[in-house]
Amino acid sequence: MADPHAHDHLIASLGAELAPVRRLRPPWLRTLGWLAVVAVIALGLLAHYGSAPMLTRWAGAPDLGWAGLGAVLTAIAAAWAAFALGVPGRRVAWAWLPLAPALLWIGASGLGCLRGWVAPATHVASAPEAGDCLFFIIGFSVPLSALLVVLLRRACPLRPVLTAMMVGLASAAASASLLEICHAYDAAATDLAMHALAVAVVVGANAALGGRLLTPGMRRAS
Repeated sequence: MADPHAHDHLIASLGAELAPVRRLRPPWLRTLGWLAVVAVIALGLLAHYGSAPMLTRWAGAPDLGWAGLGAVLTAIAAAWAAFALGVPGRRVAWAWLPLAPALLWIGASGLGCLRGWVAPATHVASAPEAGDCLFFIIGFSVPLSALLVVLLRRACPLRPVLTAMMVGLASAAASASLLEICHAYDAAATDLAMHALAVAVVVGANAALGGRLLTPGMRRAS
């Protein structure tokens, strides 16, 4: 007959090895935390470049302002979707949250190609200048993506690749929003193509690398 005291001792020893688990904060609150970091970067850029050139561009070509707003809203929605998808049991429909602001971002950006005038305080970017935009978006997306991945690793995304794609979209959109502060080029085909390429690179890299980092098995291995 089994000794009941042995069972009690086994249960007590197993319980002593359990580490307390902190409950995750709501997705919207964690989104605000990430956005606070983006806001700090934006304040640094505004301190260096000022807001007057950006506001002048937006006043002369409202489509640029709407595109900037779309990028900001896309960053917010994609980050929120990433944190929501990181919670087990949340519906995959959260991935559609950034769709509407992304359409605003893309649509307003494309309007610049239809204008017959150049926005004030800008000029049409040459190929090397458009390449600078590519490196700006990718460069700022790297630390912003890394921060999101670190914040999400405490969760358990059941769809790690989709979650990582939201991470990439949020980071690329936030970087494009930051670029608006110092973007002295009008919306033209070359510049917009570089922006689209930068976003595609960031989202693709996150899907490949971030998806692996967010996979439960890979987290345990690391």
